[in-house]
Amino acid sequence: MPSKKLVIVSLDAFGTEDLAYALTLPNFKKYRQEAALVEAVESVYPSLTYMCHTSIVTGQYPKDHGIINNTLLQPNRISPDWHWYTKYIKTPTLFDIASENGLSISTILWPVTGKSKSIDYNIAEIFANRKWHSQVAVSLLASSAKYLIEKNHKFGHLRSGIKQPELDDFVTAVAVDTIENEQPDVMAIHLVDLDSTRHGFGVKSPEAKAAIERMDAHLGQLFHAIETTPAYKEAHIVLLGDHYQIDTQVVIRPNHLFKEAGLIQTKAQNEIQDYKVYAKGADGSCYIYVKDHDAFTMVQLKEILAPLKPYIETFYNRDEAVALGADPECFALIEASEGYYFESDIERPIMEDTNKHIPGVKLLKASHGYSPKKEKYTTTFMAKGPKIRAGEALASGRLVDEGPTMLAMLDLAFKTPVEGKVLGQIFR
Repeated sequence: MPSKKLVIVSLDAFGTEDLAYALTLPNFKKYRQEAALVEAVESVYPSLTYMCHTSIVTGQYPKDHGIINNTLLQPNRISPDWHWYTKYIKTPTLFDIASENGLSISTILWPVTGKSKSIDYNIAEIFANRKWHSQVAVSLLASSAKYLIEKNHKFGHLRSGIKQPELDDFVTAVAVDTIENEQPDVMAIHLVDLDSTRHGFGVKSPEAKAAIERMDAHLGQLFHAIETTPAYKEAHIVLLGDHYQIDTQVVIRPNHLFKEAGLIQTKAQNEIQDYKVYAKGADGSCYIYVKDHDAFTMVQLKEILAPLKPYIETFYNRDEAVALGADPECFALIEASEGYYFESDIERPIMEDTNKHIPGVKLLKASHGYSPKKEKYTTTFMAKGPKIRAGEALASGRLVDEGPTMLAMLDLAFKTPVEGKVLGQIFR
């Protein structure tokens, strides 16, 4: 019986809209000829990277797996901590199931894998967000230290901190080396260049097109390593996106209005000290948290946010937000109108044009976090391997279906029911 191998490559911010161009490139094109495609995959809400990647590997929506935003609810911190560590995930992951069944695991910058006990070779996605932290120290503490030191010694010259596109060069080199040497049974690789480029330049910018071309080159390197490593002869190879992006022109910071209403207390330099009502940005959407739900109403919320009404597409109350898979602890969730996105801070103005260039300030030309129901906002999923029907095409699927589907490639399944279903049509 052939050994079970699964290689997952996450193409951050790669959407259905990218397929037409990507499939003209040599490595995407060759892969597609041997693969099955799920063309339009519905993401989760809010459609941010950490929620998406956790939904991919758990088959659950954020309300159930617990990763409900990229960052923690820490209003008093200008740079809040991210959900870096697996301790935040409330439900089993694909990596847990594979490990319990004796398979070896490697993850390279896959979100929410910090300090995982299931992963044998782990370089966690984490960055130093305190002045007294060092990147080396936080990475070592969150990752498989020996593995990280060895790969950094070999390939550290390729990277420049967490800057792109150099970081994806590093990730690809490490992944190739890992395939050839450690030969894990399950490997999950996270490429972020396209996401970073779109944030900086826009969804369909020339720079984004160039990032897709770089992505194709990275895939060529990975495919070559798989094809020339005998242990991977019968491997399943998955390419997937997590979300798409939408162009933005203006950033909105709703907490200014809560401060004016006396619902947020600040200290020096407009840093938030305490709150009764707080807007926690999720880019294209924004959570509203209330300390005393009984003392506040949706009518009051809409009255306070009335100056922003032209820029808010939808108000969801808590029950509606939960029905969409979002955080059960929120009071409400608001969706930005086209061209707008949200931030939590009040250090900068309530509204700001994203075309401005301000040294040290990151304003996004495109973003995500929007409702996955938005038009032309789907991502995609492709798979090839001995169990997969080459050339098969499904019109649609869901992000939560991907974890159960990938486990099925390993002849495994989640022990308890999950929201996602195996996409059986792509199997032989």
